[in-house]
Amino acid sequence: MTVARKSIGERLAQLEAQRKTLQIRLGKQERAVDTRRKVLIGALVLHRLEHDRDVQIGGGLAAWLRSELPKFLTRDGDRDLFDDLLEPRPHHPFLGDIGNGSAAS
Repeated sequence: MTVARKSIGERLAQLEAQRKTLQIRLGKQERAVDTRRKVLIGALVLHRLEHDRDVQIGGGLAAWLRSELPKFLTRDGDRDLFDDLLEPRPHHPFLGDIGNGSAAS
């Protein structure tokens, strides 16, 4: 019994399909790393806003976010996620006093 060999064109097509699959996998991996980095940085920022008694960090950071976030967020849904930072509500135990010189913890 003889095994039919694939033509060079068939082998190239198979390799190209494998390359595309690997590139898709690499793109997913890079997006996952990027998302994880953003989550961790966001968690740090929120932690500092909620727990840091140092006005330079808590108050200064809140003021900076109030200044920069409106320019950065382009979609209404995204802006809604940050209502508590952009316009602090007095009833919020952590974010209500940010920027007023007394970050509560």
